[in-house]
This record gives sequence, C-alpha cells and structure tokens, in this order.
Amino acid sequence: MPEIPPPKLLAALRGFNLLPAIVFMPTRRRCDESALEVGADKNQRQTGERADRRAQIFEEFIKTNPEVKSHKHRKLLVMAGVASHHAGHIPSWKLLVEKMMSEGLLDAIFATSTVAAGVDFPARTVVILNSDVRGNDGWRSLQASELQQMTGRAGRRGKDNVGFVILAPSNFQDPIKIATLLRSKPDPLESQFRSTYTSLLNLLDAFKSFGQVREIAEKSFAFKDTAKQIDRLEFRRNEILSSLTEKARNEGLDLDPEIFMAFERLQSAKNRLEGKLPVTKAELRSLWLKENVIAGRVITKGKNNSRLFVVLKALDDRVLTMREDGDGASLNHGQIGRVFENQYRFDDQSIERAFTETHEGANPQMLEPRFDTSADREDAAVEIIDRCASELKKPIAGKIGISKTEEILWSSIEEASEMDSLGLDISNLRDGIWMPFQRRARVLHHFGYLEIEKEDVTGTGKWLADLRVDRPLLVGEAIRRELFASLTPMQAAAFMACMAADPDRSFGELQLSEEMLDVINEFDEIAYDVSKIEWRNGVTPSPELNLSAGAAAEFWAQGVTWDELVRRTRAEEGDLVRLLSRTGEALRQVSNLSASNPTVAKIAREASETVLRDPIR
Repeated sequence: MPEIPPPKLLAALRGFNLLPAIVFMPTRRRCDESALEVGADKNQRQTGERADRRAQIFEEFIKTNPEVKSHKHRKLLVMAGVASHHAGHIPSWKLLVEKMMSEGLLDAIFATSTVAAGVDFPARTVVILNSDVRGNDGWRSLQASELQQMTGRAGRRGKDNVGFVILAPSNFQDPIKIATLLRSKPDPLESQFRSTYTSLLNLLDAFKSFGQVREIAEKSFAFKDTAKQIDRLEFRRNEILSSLTEKARNEGLDLDPEIFMAFERLQSAKNRLEGKLPVTKAELRSLWLKENVIAGRVITKGKNNSRLFVVLKALDDRVLTMREDGDGASLNHGQIGRVFENQYRFDDQSIERAFTETHEGANPQMLEPRFDTSADREDAAVEIIDRCASELKKPIAGKIGISKTEEILWSSIEEASEMDSLGLDISNLRDGIWMPFQRRARVLHHFGYLEIEKEDVTGTGKWLADLRVDRPLLVGEAIRRELFASLTPMQAAAFMACMAADPDRSFGELQLSEEMLDVINEFDEIAYDVSKIEWRNGVTPSPELNLSAGAAAEFWAQGVTWDELVRRTRAEEGDLVRLLSRTGEALRQVSNLSASNPTVAKIAREASETVLRDPIR
C-alpha cells in the first residue's frame, strides 16, 4: 500500500491524542524528507509557549555548539516541532533533538531503527512503517530484538498508562512478519570476542603459554555453542568408555580401552583393503601423492618441467602452491610431476632457500615406489594386519581364552568405532576454535612480534598489543619500518583515516595530495608484504584502504571550517563525525607509545589535536 504522507499521518495521530510519536522510517533519506514535508505544511507550524521554549533552548544551545546554528533543519525543529534523527546527523544536533523531546516540546521524531537501541526518549506512540531495514549489505528483515527495542519506546513513564504501537502502510510493510516478530523470543546474544592480533598478544603476554590462551578461547562466550557440542560429545564418549571398561571387568580384565579401538582400526583397515583396493596405477599414485605432497615441500608441474612450486596447503585431490615469482597456483594431482624431500617453513628466507636448494640439488627428489596392483600385494597387507591383530589378542587370550577374547573384541567393535569417531570430532571442534589464533601466531612470529617456540611476546609485540586501532598489524608495520616517523601531522591524520574508515563508505571526490599519494605508494609495499604472509598462513588480509576518507581527513587537518568540509565532501555530517572521531581516537592510541616510539607518538599527538577540534569532540 502507498505510504501515508507525513503531514496527514501526524494530523491523524493528533486527532486521536497519540502525540508525541517516534516514526520509524526505513532509510536516513526518508527521515529527512518526512521532516521537511511536515515543515513545509503550513498547517503544522506552531506558535505559543512550546514554540517559544524551543526557540529559547535553541539559542542557548548554539552558544556552546555553534555548528548547529546553520543546520538545514533548524527552522522546522523550532517552528513545526518535528525533527529527523539518525546517524547521518552530527552528535550535537541529535543531542539537541533528544533534549527537546525529553522536555515534551516535539510532536514527532522521524528516525531509523538504530535510534531505538541508542537513546532514551520514550514517546506516547511508536509508528512503524517498515518490516525491512536497509543496512550496510542491503535490505534485510527486522530482527526480533530490534522490533522489541522500537516498540519498547511506546509509553512515557509517569505520563501514560499505556503506550501505543501503530503499523502504518508503506512499500516496506508486512504486518504478518511484524506480528510473528512480536511473538518471537529475543535474538540470541552474540559475543564480540574475535581472534585478533592484539587479543592474541595480550592473552599470551598475560598468561605466558599458548595452552592457557587456548583454554581461555574455548571458554569464551563466542564459542558457547561449540563448547556445548564438545560437552555432548565428551559425555557420549565417556558413556562408551564406561561401557567398555565395565565389559572388561565383568570378564576379570583390567584393559586399556585403547585396545578395543586398536582392534577396530585394524579391522577397518582390513575391510578397506579387501573392499576398496585401488586397481590402477593412477589411483595408487594419487594415494602416494596425498601422503607425501604436504605443506612446505617443493614440487614440479609435470615430470620434465623445471618450474618449481612450494606447497602451501594440501587439499583432497589438489594443492595450493606458490611459484618462484611469488604468484599463487592451484594444481591437481594429475599435474604434479616430481616431489622433493625437504620440508620448509613459511617465511621469506625459508621459501627462498627451498627454491635455491632444489635448483642446486641439495633438496633430493623423492623416489616413487614401484606400484604393484597384483593380488599378492593385497594378501601381504592383509597378512600384516592379521598378524598385528593376533599380537593384540595374545595377552587377553592368555587370561580368558581365545574364544572369549574374540567375542569381547568383536562385540565391542561398533562402540570402539563410535568412540574413535567422537574423539576425532572433538579434536576438530577444538581445532576450529584455536586455528584462527594459531594462524595469526605464525604471522606475528614472522614479523617478530612473538616467538612461537618460546611462547613469548617480544618487546615489539608488547607495544603492538597496546594499540587499540583498526588493522593493528598494518599500523604496527608502518611504525616498525619507520614510515610513520617520516609523516607530517597532516599526513598522519590522512593515513589513519584511510585505516579507520569503512572500506565501502564514500567521502566525496576530494583527492589526496601528491605528497600523500607517495606515502600511500610506499605503504602499499608494506601492505603487500603483510598480505602475502597472511595468505600463506590462512589469514584473510585487510580490505583496501579508503582513500576518499584519507582525502577528507587531510583536508580537515589543513584547518578548513566544518561547513567547508561538509560542502566539499558532500558527505553526511554524521558520517564525517564518525570518521574523524575514529581517526582521532586511533591517533591518540598511537600517541600513547611515547616510551617505545617517542617520535611517532609526538606526530600522532599533534595530528589528534588537529583532528579532534570542534565539532569533533
């Protein structure tokens, strides 16, 4: 259904004594347009005591917040008693609107759904025009918790016996969906705990061992569901363990449950040999490649090709590799020729050594076995398995006889198989929690911020751990390689803005200066080195820098006025405030490094003072 024009909507609410109201709109633009439509309607203009009080508050407010004096909505706020409120407005404007709403001086606020969770100004009525909202990733449905926050604003304590929630028609409205959400339980809490470089450094520095860090990670609220899965699997595994132990005791035996699992593995291997024996040399070679083409080894593409590849990761029937020129490549088993014996670590020196030693003959080629597909080979393997099983049974048979031994082992084979599978599942779940930390530990070790073997944070790592900034490793490398120390305060502001901004947010068509572009070009080499090591270790590199954000910050750091910055960038004021606030806070973080990096700290301090001037508080 078409949306009710905002002036008519407010007139209807006023007729039913349902003002003041918070009208939730799907987008920022629609909030602004709605407020302007009401302000343009002569019937909505007000005079009298409330209008005079709004004018008085406005005049008092601009004495300490002069940036609000020229706000484009100032007249409709004072004359019509309505306002637009969303993240695109500067904080001082939103503070003024909240102050007037709290004093009961406004009839309506047009707001986005995020307002409901961030402020405390109840209204008599909440009007919801949309069951979908627009986020950073496009349109999505409202969540139950968001709707509960929105509806929870209806009803003023001490003034209203009840609050009213009205679903108004619009293109984005779905009453059935809203009704379902109102009956839904609140959305589950989501932990913000992440495996970041700084969290790993701080935890390792505090607890001095990876074991302790892993234990803390496993207990984190972020992995509560995984922890519950592990608990369920361990409970079942303990049940089986008790059952096997009890079965052995009933026969007067004190057996290690591993004996049951060992017997099951032998029989499983025998079954695979007898039932799924490869019958071609290609299948046999594929098995050999899966066993021997592992991370860190050098291979060639084809038997006679001299081009070398270092294996980064081995998958099921293909491998991810890096060529000598640094580019990546994916090869399947059918393309692999020679395999070399030595296994190298993933750092620049070792990778270079891998290629050099292989070319010089210091890394010998592995000899592939002569593949025999005859039945004799199968019989020999089965014979070895049977001999191992016989050795396993001897101690038990000596106590209870061979017949009883066969019975107890074969009757336990399904439980042993399940127990073995549960152990693997538990291990995989735990590795899933720890693996992101482990990967980042290898990256930090490469750049000298921690020592894996000693499980220790280095001196450089200690000051990096103190940086609460976006992309800490990139900032740390810019500092460690003395790029940051070569910047002017204005360039430092632009550099940190590029880091702090959301990568997909545009801040207009301002261009970075030639000097700043040279800085970015120099930094690109650092970013390339970092991303190369991150890719090698399974860590997703940071997204590209936001150069438009850097240009806006550089322009602001030149000392231009706020109005000029808004005009030149054509960005929403609230987005500019957010960018510059984050930039200034990041610079403050760097300025705290005065003990370890005094020159850098001094530059960052001067830059932060330039950025964090009114109206950026």
